[in-house]
Parts: sequence; C-alpha cells; structure tokens
Amino acid sequence: MTLSADEQQAVAELRTIPDLVRWGASHFNAAGIDFGHGTDNAIDEALFLVLHALHLKPGLAPELMQGRLTQNERQRIVELFHRRVEERIPAAYLVNEAWFAGLSFYVDERVLVPRSPIAELIHHHFSPWVPEGEVFHVLDLCTGSACIAIGCAMAFPEATVDAVDISPDALEVAQMNVERLQVENQVEVIESDLFAQLEGRRYDLIVSNPPYVDAFDLDDMPEEFHHEPRLGLEAGDDGLDIVIRILAQASDYLTENGVLIVEVGNSEDALVARFPDVPFTWLAFEHGGHGVFLLQADELAAYREQFLAQFRAAGKG
Repeated sequence: MTLSADEQQAVAELRTIPDLVRWGASHFNAAGIDFGHGTDNAIDEALFLVLHALHLKPGLAPELMQGRLTQNERQRIVELFHRRVEERIPAAYLVNEAWFAGLSFYVDERVLVPRSPIAELIHHHFSPWVPEGEVFHVLDLCTGSACIAIGCAMAFPEATVDAVDISPDALEVAQMNVERLQVENQVEVIESDLFAQLEGRRYDLIVSNPPYVDAFDLDDMPEEFHHEPRLGLEAGDDGLDIVIRILAQASDYLTENGVLIVEVGNSEDALVARFPDVPFTWLAFEHGGHGVFLLQADELAAYREQFLAQFRAAGKG
C-alpha cells in the first residue's frame, strides 16, 4: 500500500490516540466520505478504526487515551484510514467487526452492517410492549448477521430464538456469531424464505429488519452502501415487497398475545399510504432512528384481509 505524503507525515509525527482521531476525522471530512454504517460522523468513525487497530474496546479509560503509540501501530491505523477513503468500504467491513446492542459481531460483505434502532428496544427488553417474563419464543426474520436474534437471546435468557434468512451466505455469518457469542443453546439458524420453513411454530415476539429500500433510494445511495448485499436492501418500487408478505402471514405465527415489530425506514410513508386504516404504533427512539412499527396479534388478525389483498395483488398469493 502506497501512502500519500500527508499520510506518511501522520505516521511519522502523530503520537497519541486523540492525535490520530483528530487527523483521521479531518482526512475523512476532506474526502467527503459517507457515514451511516454504525457511526454518523467523522470523529466516531475515526475512533472506531483506531480502537480496533489497537485491539481495544469502546469506552477506553480517559487516562489511556494519552498513551503514546508505536510507529507500527500508527502505520496500521493510517493504512485503515487510507483504505476507508480510497475504497469507500464501510469501516465495519474493513475490520470485520460491528457493535450492536453492546455486543461485538463479526461482519463481512455477505451481510448488512448492523445499525438498526431496534438495538434500543433490545436494551429495554422491548418494554412496555412485551410483558416481562412472558417471552419464551422469539423469531428474527431476515436475520443477516443474527445481531437482533442474539441480542434478543441476551435480553430474554429463558427464550429460544429462531434466526431466519433466505441467504445461505448470510446464515454462514449468522452461525459464526451464534458460536462467537456462545448462544448455541438458545439460537437456531434456519434457512427459509420468510415463514416458509416455520410451519407449526408460534412466537411471542417476531422482530424483523427486512429489505425495505425503494428503487429510487437504492439508485441514489452513496458508494459505501453498494458494498452491502443488494438482497438485504432491495424491496421493489416502494420498498414494501417484503413487508407486505410479512404482514399477510405473521398472524399465523404469533401467539395469542404476541407482538410483531418491523423496521421499514424511509418506506414508512408508503406503508401508511397503502394501509391508512391500520393502527400502526410507530416507535420513538432516544438515540435516533425512525420507521419502526409495532402491531399486536389481534391487530394483525383484524386487518388480515387487507394485508392478504395487497399480497395477492402483488402476484404473491
């Protein structure tokens, strides 16, 4: 790898973590890279890469931030910065790690980079929407890296969790994370086109971060997003192809008092326009995020015919 004169100077002259974070953030801003894969600004992105290169975890004690780095450490950090700018690869893919719900996950380009606001719901054990002590079976649809499934397993240690995806490649990563975080006794990885292989199973909680990017947004995405698997993003002209399938079928797989939670992001308006009478509960987040709805089992059942009609109209039923 050939570093620029400016990058070589950084290796030679910078000494501490704050030095490199400040320089990296300036470098990223000058290059105009896009954030949105776990961080939303240049400083956090630079700090994430610096800590990973030093084999340190987030939350490093302040006194350790001033420690002087070796030349080899500085070289390794600046080379990561170089690749982030020149190749426009999301930082999580560069280091094969992403943090979600307080847990470290292995990720690569077979799965989306975990970044869902559902992490906040997991942190709060889905309160007040799910009664404490009444979650025994959880389904994570479109699991990808299994970050939501494993987060749910940690939140509900008495529950079993099914981590479902249509992509065999994604499920290889999911299984790696199940083993990495030692939840094999709770989490089962299942290859299935949504509910197709789940006949007879019922869940107290179904959570899904499915593909929901519409055709316009997909074409307009920054370069970083095109490193992610298209299968995990693309969902038709209005971003609802997969969501409507979930709505049409979910009531068959929920327990009597079960809850469905689905992220639809920017496709929220399109969903409301399709189903103006459905009483979606749109969840609010303290730390950012939008477009996540909740429906109770009885609400899904009450509007089942509307969901099925849209499902059939799309030629899926």
